[in-house]
Amino acid sequence: MVVSKHVLYEITNSRPLPVLHPSGESVMKIAALLVIAAALSFATLRPSVAQIEPADIVFKNGNVYTVNEAQPKAEAIAVKYGRVVFVGSNADVKKYEGKKVTKIIDLKGATVVPGLTDAHYHFSGVGFRELNLNLEGTTSLEDFLARVKVRVDKAKPGEWVTGRGWIETFWKPQAFPTRWDLDKIAPNNPVYLSRADGHGAVANSAALKIAGVDKTTPSPFGGEIMQDKQRGEPSGMLLDRAQGLVTRHIPSASKADAEQALLLADKRSLSLGWTQVHDAGVGWDQIEMVKKLYGEQKLKIRLYEAIRGPGADAQRLLREGAQVGLYDGRLTIRTIKVSIDGALGSKGAALLENYADHDTNGFLTFKEEQVVPMLKEALRKTIQVEVHAIGDRANRSILDWYETAYNETPMIERMDRNPPRWRIEHAQILDPADIPRFARLGVIPSMQPSHAIGDLHFAPSRLGVKRLAGAYAWQTLIKSGVVIAGGSDAPVERGEPMIEFYAAVARKDQKGFTGEGWHPEEKVTREQALKMFTAWAAYAAFEEKQRGSIEEGKLADLTVLSGDIMQIPEAEILKTRCLMTVIGGEVVFDAGPPAKR
Repeated sequence: MVVSKHVLYEITNSRPLPVLHPSGESVMKIAALLVIAAALSFATLRPSVAQIEPADIVFKNGNVYTVNEAQPKAEAIAVKYGRVVFVGSNADVKKYEGKKVTKIIDLKGATVVPGLTDAHYHFSGVGFRELNLNLEGTTSLEDFLARVKVRVDKAKPGEWVTGRGWIETFWKPQAFPTRWDLDKIAPNNPVYLSRADGHGAVANSAALKIAGVDKTTPSPFGGEIMQDKQRGEPSGMLLDRAQGLVTRHIPSASKADAEQALLLADKRSLSLGWTQVHDAGVGWDQIEMVKKLYGEQKLKIRLYEAIRGPGADAQRLLREGAQVGLYDGRLTIRTIKVSIDGALGSKGAALLENYADHDTNGFLTFKEEQVVPMLKEALRKTIQVEVHAIGDRANRSILDWYETAYNETPMIERMDRNPPRWRIEHAQILDPADIPRFARLGVIPSMQPSHAIGDLHFAPSRLGVKRLAGAYAWQTLIKSGVVIAGGSDAPVERGEPMIEFYAAVARKDQKGFTGEGWHPEEKVTREQALKMFTAWAAYAAFEEKQRGSIEEGKLADLTVLSGDIMQIPEAEILKTRCLMTVIGGEVVFDAGPPAKR
């Protein structure tokens, strides 16, 4: 049966059909015409009448940086079921606004970026910093001792006094405190105080006595009991694995305190705009506690957990396998964290040549035979590995160990098609000859910009000018073909995203100072800095299809800022504050009036 275009036009435009006689043939024609009409009507009307399901929440009037090259800027975002369903203009988002069912947030011009991620964070440490004696910002030895004395005076006789956060960089002279300094203010209490980097601590005589540390005690492998050469006695400073001689005697935090620390870390992190942190090195006891708090809906932030290794904790992860996307995508456990040297500030970072200001080249905390077998098993079990390496010798060693594991472990898929995305945490001091190896091996440098602007006050004297050529070499690494996952190493640093962003793009301290020979060419562009804390951090966690940019289909993780960090002067970045933090479409932090959007 042939149907004329004229008849179809009339059918599809709802005009009267021509009169047909009720013969069998006519009935068949009518039936056929009705079927065709229905199909054509649906096809014709679908674009204009198709109903768009109202969004749960709409953000409009924003200055949105999407980190999506296909659509870099936008004004509005619509969210449904925790995911982005629209990114575009204020005019076009209106079709997602349902009366009484859609919450509409007027951003009033505020800047929106993909939910910020800190790719190197110590979550419980941030919380305990809030609970314990916080020694950040001490300006002199006298200031340091005065703060400690306040806590000692409140302690019972014999009660341990612990704290963290001191750094001697700005003291005059720049010298570590000693046991005898502490003995003057704490003769009756054992005292143990960690340096900001966590790789060194000072203990008083009472604490050393409890630990059985005296002038005959040898330094353990991977650590140092620093000596006072004039007295022939331990000075009280313990580096890296030597710290364990004392810490094993310090009473463990109560379960209630440990939970409180996690909740405080959650609250602080969200208020700063972090939507996810990569938690660098925990035990299964903390994992179980985190799971409990997620189950009780007390934690909101996303945690990407790395289990400490090598050892029993790492072997459990290798045996049981990764746990990905638990608690509605809030928790993932798929990585092993190893630390193979100390820190530059406490002179424990492993260098190829001696420190310029100390007769040592640092130390490795593990031997190759302790680590490489674990690396091979991790490759076979598809478990990610991240290794703390600060000195150039440590970085070269772990690149060598990674390469050995790659070469000696059969892989189902080619490494260039499916790299294991292993990481080096910090990668602070590199021999220039080792920089191309990151891209060749597919290794991700996970770096913390604030380390560079803090270390610039002592690194030149520690390293000498020559080694600064491979120090904090962000731009050179990026140009070599790798992405950098950006983090803060909190509580070693403050853990504030605007400090990290500023440090990456300015490469100056917060007062605008930069040292001679500090290689300003290594700073990054603002676009690169934003990627470090969004898209590139997501890639380092195998989550680039879920997070890291504001695109339809991705998780609705957003950070709303008071200033346009992509345009304002560098110094203004440090004044920028988080106005709102959104995770999975849920507003988990709102600065409220008068900054409420």
